[in-house]
Amino acid sequence: MTQSFSRQIDRLLDVMKRLRAPKGGCPWDVEQTPATIAPFAIEEAYEVMDAIARNDRNAIPDELGDLLFQVVFQAQMGSEAGHFDFETVAGIIADKLVRRHPHVFGDAAMDDDTWEREKDAERQRKAEYGALAGVALPLPALMRAAKLSRRAARVGFDWDDPTGILDKVHEEIDELKAELGGDPDRIEDELGDVLFTVASLARKLNIDPEAALRRSNTKFTRRFEAMETMLARKGQTMAEQDLPTMEALWQEAKTLPGMK
Repeated sequence: MTQSFSRQIDRLLDVMKRLRAPKGGCPWDVEQTPATIAPFAIEEAYEVMDAIARNDRNAIPDELGDLLFQVVFQAQMGSEAGHFDFETVAGIIADKLVRRHPHVFGDAAMDDDTWEREKDAERQRKAEYGALAGVALPLPALMRAAKLSRRAARVGFDWDDPTGILDKVHEEIDELKAELGGDPDRIEDELGDVLFTVASLARKLNIDPEAALRRSNTKFTRRFEAMETMLARKGQTMAEQDLPTMEALWQEAKTLPGMK
């Protein structure tokens, strides 16, 4: 660690302490609790992902700084309560990484299951038992579905190949169709089954379902905005069009450069 790096870490910790100071600090920062700040960590993590996806080299360090601030904020509140501080947090993750990489920091041979075996051991030390233990509830639902599916697959609860899961997707869609027009709760339940099975299919194909959906969201946005632009050139809006016209515009937008 360079002296400059150490100074910046110390400076950041000092800035956080001052923001939280009861006298002279920022009123907003002072009134926050671990629970009120927690959602911002998720938001900042997604902003990091967005900057990376856009390959915005100026935004990436800025967004990473915002994410680091969330860690420092929580550590400061932990220190104030006498529970832990930033040094504790850094030490725990450093120790964990060393444990999970015995092939780097020890004499063990590298194999594909080293990381998962160590995570299993950690869960047992925390009295978390079962294949699905430790999959966090607050995760985005699609991401959690993929993790649950992956955990289940590790103990053999899985299809032999993607075709089997694709058949299951069609089966779940048929069950959804059978509920349409009926009980909204049943419809929601069946739609959830479709989405969970699609997440399982993505896992079997070695595709991150969140990344795939983000890609489709971006593609949809580009094409829809192209439709709006085509209409704006004619002095028209989307709200003025009927469905066949909008479908024709959609098909035209798909043929434009950069719309695939």
